[in-house]
Amino acid sequence: MQQQNLKILVLAKQVPDTRNVGKDAMTPEGTVNRAALPAIFNPEDLNALEAALRLKDRVEGSTVHILTMGPQRAADIIRDAMFRGADGGYLLSGREFAGSDTLATSYALSCALKKIAPDVIFAGRQAIDGDTAQVGPQVAEKLGLPQVTYAEEIVEVKAGALVVKRRLEHGTEVVECPIPAVVTVNASAAECRPRNAKRVMKYKGALAGSEIAAAPESPAAQRAAAKEYLQIVEWAAADVNPDPEQLGLTGSPTKVKKIENVVFAAKEAKRLTAADEDINSLMVELIASHTLG
Repeated sequence: MQQQNLKILVLAKQVPDTRNVGKDAMTPEGTVNRAALPAIFNPEDLNALEAALRLKDRVEGSTVHILTMGPQRAADIIRDAMFRGADGGYLLSGREFAGSDTLATSYALSCALKKIAPDVIFAGRQAIDGDTAQVGPQVAEKLGLPQVTYAEEIVEVKAGALVVKRRLEHGTEVVECPIPAVVTVNASAAECRPRNAKRVMKYKGALAGSEIAAAPESPAAQRAAAKEYLQIVEWAAADVNPDPEQLGLTGSPTKVKKIENVVFAAKEAKRLTAADEDINSLMVELIASHTLG
């Protein structure tokens, strides 16, 4: 007998685009200066979103929501997820969360997840602004849930369990995991489906609570306030009942000691023609340096 009506949640993060890192990328405190960098949907979280949407497609009556922590602009990735097939989302936002390392982040997310109580929690393996791969497993530990890491595909859905294929260094393995559970998804999993034009038109006016409150008389705010499917749930710290000492910089034992901008420069350059002599000379040099052969 197959599981019915799964409440699926995806942990997602809006991250700075690391392809555009400049001298202002870090603050003096050693945290990322997010205001100085373009923001994007964390790539592996998109793989996790696709895994969640595929599970929703397979299990009748299921829903997919996003949970993200960040400033007001982080609502952008919730809207993006809604354009791709998600049903809505939760934004955990407030100054209390600023400067969180993985420990404080996973604690804050776990507080929100206790309130949401999903059946399956998906997350990308890691975020490109930290590359620690710690938040998903830490959330599972804090909630006391089983976890499957390096997931590549949900192979089968059973009553009360998922069968998951994991991508390992030298191959794959298939495991069965009871639910509720946390599943972290690899970049080798299926790419996320594109935005759907009809969903973009339907959900482009979705707003978080603070966005509605900022201009309550505007047509966009009034439209969102009147339609529940356009309302992105926004919670402050007090809404998820955390221990304040475990939030933000106060709850973050990880401290950045030093930051350096590393610029790679070529020691020398050679201009080659398509002549046989130049090509043979290059091949000899590459073989001698053990770059080839």
